[in-house]
Amino acid sequence: MDTSQEHIALENKYGAHNYHPLPVVLSKGKGVFVWDVAGKKYYDFLAAYSAVNQGHCHPEITKVLVEQAQQLTLTSRAFYNDKLGPYEKFTANYFGFDKLLPMNTGAEAVETAIKIARKWGYEKKGIPTNKAKIIVCENNFHGRTTTIISFSNDPVANKNFGPYTPGFVKIPYNDVQALKAVLQAETNTVGFLVEPIQGEAGIFPPTDSYLESVKKLCAQHDVLFMADEIQTGIARTGSLLAVCGNCTCKSHCERQNSYQRPDVLILGKALSGGTYPVSAVLADDAVMQVIQPGQHGSTFGGNPIAAVVATKALEIVAQEHLIQNARQLGKLFRSEMEAFKKDSKTIKEVRGRGLLNAIEINDSPESSTAWEICVALMENGLLAKPTHGNTIRFAPPLVITETQMKECIELIIGTLKSFEYKIG
Repeated sequence: MDTSQEHIALENKYGAHNYHPLPVVLSKGKGVFVWDVAGKKYYDFLAAYSAVNQGHCHPEITKVLVEQAQQLTLTSRAFYNDKLGPYEKFTANYFGFDKLLPMNTGAEAVETAIKIARKWGYEKKGIPTNKAKIIVCENNFHGRTTTIISFSNDPVANKNFGPYTPGFVKIPYNDVQALKAVLQAETNTVGFLVEPIQGEAGIFPPTDSYLESVKKLCAQHDVLFMADEIQTGIARTGSLLAVCGNCTCKSHCERQNSYQRPDVLILGKALSGGTYPVSAVLADDAVMQVIQPGQHGSTFGGNPIAAVVATKALEIVAQEHLIQNARQLGKLFRSEMEAFKKDSKTIKEVRGRGLLNAIEINDSPESSTAWEICVALMENGLLAKPTHGNTIRFAPPLVITETQMKECIELIIGTLKSFEYKIG
């Protein structure tokens, strides 16, 4: 079997139809590039939803994965292994927290953070049993489990999956007054769970003062500030974490005054460089120590392969200056898109930070224009994907060079120009 149509037909026949992929079948990846089964090369401008920040098949990550796979793959947590402790120490220090709880997927990490926040509320804050509330934002995306979709307002995500889990209060994103009002009214609140930049909603960065205000309000009301950095973290936005705001540090952003340190940090995706499912929740002892033996766990969480892969993936962020690269090339991308927008009928808005960017197409969300543009980009050698109808997300691996970025900008603008006739 070597044709794309045969592979697509096979998935359609035997696989659940829970995704709507672009009609391209990939078989190889290296750095910022992927190749389809026919050997055609593409720039990857999705990076597995920001999981492949370090680039496809990074040789150092794959090396430690293979070496560890030949030594010891899984012990479960019934026993200690010689890789987990060093990984936990390295990563806790890397992000500036006392402890790390290892999991596998982003949704698992969010569920873990919810459990920790509730338990902390009952045992440390004195919230009455089963009365804990967690504040979330409208248009959020934190995963696909039944608990998480219970506080989604996307009907595609939650329709006909009820009954829904109670205990969540939704407020508008980037609205400090709405958060303040709920914190004053809901005395049983234990946490505020938020994406520092809303990703799946269409790449919406908040105002510069939002996270600082959130941090202060949560502290004033003894509520955990819970940052979901699964997509935005690990250099993607031009800082180590998106909660670092617009700081211009050259090392770890937690050392800067602009760092709005969360009480609970949720990581995934690029924590492994897209090589292996690895996620984690980080918090200080005062929060994390509410979890005792037998109260939470995962057979694969903290396995030796995950530990060495994640450690190496984080080392690469600093070694290859991915924070700085994302910051500089993100500015280049947005400035060029803004310049094109001035004389274009195709683009309505350009949004983003670092190398997490989006353009909103000047057509209705119900139109097929954004999808058609992505198909045309694919045909021209670049892979991107629409989100929420008329928005296209652009998030290449952070190892992309300035020369490559300029080539991609030229390709994107050329493709967009071909759609001027359709819009307006």
